Amino acid sequence: MMLVTSYDSFIVIVSILVAMLASFTALDMAGRVATSSGRVALIWLLGGGFAMGVGIWAMHFIGMLSMSLDMVMSYDAPLTALSMAIAIGASIFALWLVCHSELPFRRLCGGALVLGSGVVAMHYTGMAALMFAPGIVWNWSWVAISVAIALIASGAALWLAFKLREGKSYVTLLRLGASVVMGVAIAGMHYAGMAAANFPMNSHATYMGVNGNWLAILVTVVTLAILGITLLVSMLDARMQAHTSILARSLAEANRELAQLALHDNLTRLPNRILLEDRLEQALNKANRENSRFALMFMDLDGFKAVNDAFGHHVGDSLLIAVTERMSEKMKGHYTLARLGGDEFVLLTEIDDPNDAAAVADSLVRAIDQPFDISRYELMVSLSIGIAVYPGDGKDERELMFNADAAMYHTKNNGRNGYNFFQPSMNMLAQSQLQLNNDLWHALEHDELRLFYQPKYCAPGGPIVGFEALLRWQHATRGLLAPDIFLPIAEKTGMIVNIGVWVINEACRQLRSWHLQGHPHWSVAVNLSALQFEQNNLVETVTQALEKHQIPPELLTLEVTETTAMRDPDESVRILTELTNLGVKASIDDFGTGYSSLLYLKRLPASELKIDRAFVNELQGESEDATIVSAIVALARSLNLKVVAEGVETQEQQAFLTGLGCNTLQGYLLGKPVPPDRVGELGNYIGEGGADARKAT
Repeated sequence: MMLVTSYDSFIVIVSILVAMLASFTALDMAGRVATSSGRVALIWLLGGGFAMGVGIWAMHFIGMLSMSLDMVMSYDAPLTALSMAIAIGASIFALWLVCHSELPFRRLCGGALVLGSGVVAMHYTGMAALMFAPGIVWNWSWVAISVAIALIASGAALWLAFKLREGKSYVTLLRLGASVVMGVAIAGMHYAGMAAANFPMNSHATYMGVNGNWLAILVTVVTLAILGITLLVSMLDARMQAHTSILARSLAEANRELAQLALHDNLTRLPNRILLEDRLEQALNKANRENSRFALMFMDLDGFKAVNDAFGHHVGDSLLIAVTERMSEKMKGHYTLARLGGDEFVLLTEIDDPNDAAAVADSLVRAIDQPFDISRYELMVSLSIGIAVYPGDGKDERELMFNADAAMYHTKNNGRNGYNFFQPSMNMLAQSQLQLNNDLWHALEHDELRLFYQPKYCAPGGPIVGFEALLRWQHATRGLLAPDIFLPIAEKTGMIVNIGVWVINEACRQLRSWHLQGHPHWSVAVNLSALQFEQNNLVETVTQALEKHQIPPELLTLEVTETTAMRDPDESVRILTELTNLGVKASIDDFGTGYSSLLYLKRLPASELKIDRAFVNELQGESEDATIVSAIVALARSLNLKVVAEGVETQEQQAFLTGLGCNTLQGYLLGKPVPPDRVGELGNYIGEGGADARKAT
């Protein structure tokens, strides 16, 4: 006869819930291990395996406690501990197995056999820990069924854990469903094993082990605590990993953007000088290794500055983008098209012979020599190209760039809109320009800059009302240089800003000297370059110069060309307003050569217009230039502006301009630019008839 066994339904439900919780922990731990590496992965593997093993063992133990017998059960402590150790070992093995990159069918079957055997060994070792006599009588059919369930459940658990390792939101929901299935399977295996155990009628407890009631409470509390803490730590880690992943992605994106900014031009998105130098170094290494050739083309847009000055920077930027797109469309094979700045581009391309480079250059020249439709304007520019071929035209990056640049300038000096291959003779001009550039850096330090002064006369011939300050360079070896030789270099390198500050201060100093010599009503006019006009500290520079040299503000005139003033009309109005609020006068220079808007012209706080010498040179009674000059004078009168005419070289021009109503005349007829120590000579002639002042030149 056998004892009748019954089960406490509440404890059975608790055991199944513990099995489900242990299953969910197992699935979650598999995800933690799979997404970690190194020491962190090992910690998750051991910690997760321990929590999972304790959970499975506790389910079996609680399930055994749900069985009611007519005796008080006690347990052998070493065997009970051994059964838990078996569960933990099997769990660690299971986690390790499913965290491989692949889980083929043979490995899945082997893993199911090991894990299932471990679960079976854990269960029956735990059953053997029951301390009573004479012992359990086994129903081997139910034992076989429990083993089969253990093997099948282990295989299913391993497969589910492997498939649900990814930590996405929908995977979490699948894990909940899978944990229910796995919990029921584990409970089924346990209760099948319990059904295999029969207890003889005369069975009695030995009372020598651990009391089952106290052990039940302890196991339940500790197990739930372990599983709960493990899941909580896992969830916190998952959230931290999510935040870390977001930060990592943001950092990676920021790094990509920084790399883009550091290595590419912001406007055209082409490689910049830094990336070009890297590509050029790679091309040199490849050419030396494979005994091949490549061409380096230095390219510059012809006429871009005029477009930029006339239509503004926004149109100029759009034109550069359109030029970039058109050049890129013509390129094939391995090449690097870079923008160095402004309207300068460089092309690095692989070739088999120089004819390939000529074909590429010709296609680019033809492509650019077509109208561009930009912001309702049809714009025309052209392309000047200089070509250096490696290895013949240079040994390193610097020499190749220098020689290609020299060839490009040769193209510009010979009509533009074309290309030329580098020739050694071109280096003389290029080296001369480079030396001039280097010398200009030291011109201010060595006190080599000079100001010449061209007198301005009250029409028709006097007296002198002031002077225009004109820059010259007293070069140590090349003598006195005109501004058209060195000012383009100064503007290109940015040195024009420091030079402009010097000009303002020197002009004010000289004017103060004339005032002390008895000419307190003389004024001086200073030309502002476009770059200097855009400087934030321009007003401060002018204020300091006036205060330092004690010059009345109304005796200083700042001349701004029409194209500079119209580049950004609103900003020009603001800057000129600040200057005129100091009392300084503003003059619009080269008037008639730009694209003035009358709407902005009337807003500019200027006191005079200066007619460009190009209109004065060809003045005749009924000529087109005479009509334009007449219109300018009439416009100035309507706006209450004085008119200055420069380039007066004949008495006919003098008479015509005076007759139109020009207030001030300036030109070689009346007086050439002279150094300040010769200005005193001009006064000897002004009182004797005005126009005869030309004798002093």
